[in-house]
Formats: sequence, C-alpha cells, structure tokens
Amino acid sequence: MILLVGLGNPSPKHANNRHNIGFAALDRIVERHGFSAYRRQHRGLLAEGRLDGDKALALKPTTYMNESGQSVGQALRYYKIDAPNVVVFHDELDLVAGKMRVKTGGGHAGHNGLRSLDSHIGKDYRRVRLGIGHPGDKGRVMRHVLGDFAKADQAWLDPFLDAVADAAPLLARGDDPGFATRVALLLNPPDHHPKKPAAATGDGCQD
Repeated sequence: MILLVGLGNPSPKHANNRHNIGFAALDRIVERHGFSAYRRQHRGLLAEGRLDGDKALALKPTTYMNESGQSVGQALRYYKIDAPNVVVFHDELDLVAGKMRVKTGGGHAGHNGLRSLDSHIGKDYRRVRLGIGHPGDKGRVMRHVLGDFAKADQAWLDPFLDAVADAAPLLARGDDPGFATRVALLLNPPDHHPKKPAAATGDGCQD
C-alpha cells in the first residue's frame, strides 16, 4: 500500500496559492483514478483508491503546512506504512514552473512542510518536487509562494497536473524514474513526423 500526500494550506483563501500545488496534484490523482470522496481522518482529508491494482491512500493534512508531519505521522502509524512507501507532492522554488523532479530523502531546504515531515517520520520518504519557479529576488519569495497562480499559468499548470495524475500508477510500482520519464513524455511527446528524404546529389545511375 502506498500513501500519497499533498502539501498545502487548508484555508479557502490559500486554495489557488502556488504553495498549494501539492494539494492540486493530489486532487487530480484522486479524480483521475476514481478514488473515494475525501473524509476527515488523521488530522487531514483522506481518500482511498487503487493504483496499478494496489490499494492507495491520498492524504491532505489540514493542520497547515508547518505541522503537516503530525497528520502524516498518524496515518503512517495507523496503516503501518513504512516511510519509503510515502510519496509527498510539494512546491519547489528551485525548479522552473512546470518542471518536476523525484527524489528520496535529502534536506528540507527551508520548506516548512518538509521540515515538519522530517521531524515526525524521518527523511526516507519519497518527494515529488513540483516546480513553481523563483521570483528572482529573495525578498519576494514569500509573496510569490503564497500568491495565487495567474490566469496565464493555466496554460502549463493544467497539462502538468494531468501528466502527474496519468503517470501516478508508476509511483505505486516503486518506479520513480519511470514516473518522471512518463511525465516528461506526456508534456513533450516525441515528434513522429517522418523526415524528408535528403535531396539527390546525382542522377541515380550506376556505372
């Protein structure tokens, strides 16, 4: 069984914040794969479904970002899930908007949600880092992170979330590299148009 966790803030005023892209990704997975409706459990909202034939849980902590680990820790202990079977979706300043990286362990880089998770479940969980871009000035980071996505962002955000949701069964298999590759291919499909034949350089006759 796999536990998918989206990080975000539960207040309606934060719903469209860049900081809540983890919630948005989890919602898209729940919708795409026909999970149950969310119910309140483990200090969060929990939905159940299946990915790649195996049971999967989707959890959105409602503790606010900086206490997310409390909710995740409760769910992990209740369902007896090991940290390597926890996949956390979160916003990533250091990635260009619409780019994604997957990793296991590592530092929290100042992300309050990850800092809380580290303190409650250790660092051996898997992270899906969803790029929201950097505003370019350290003084503008907080306003950028807690600001809403602009209308223009929907051009990349919707396809991005769709690709993450479509590829999610690979996470259930433990195939994180395959998941990352699948997302990349969905967002940038290869060009299958046949190449034009090279121009002839002679009359085609043989001596």
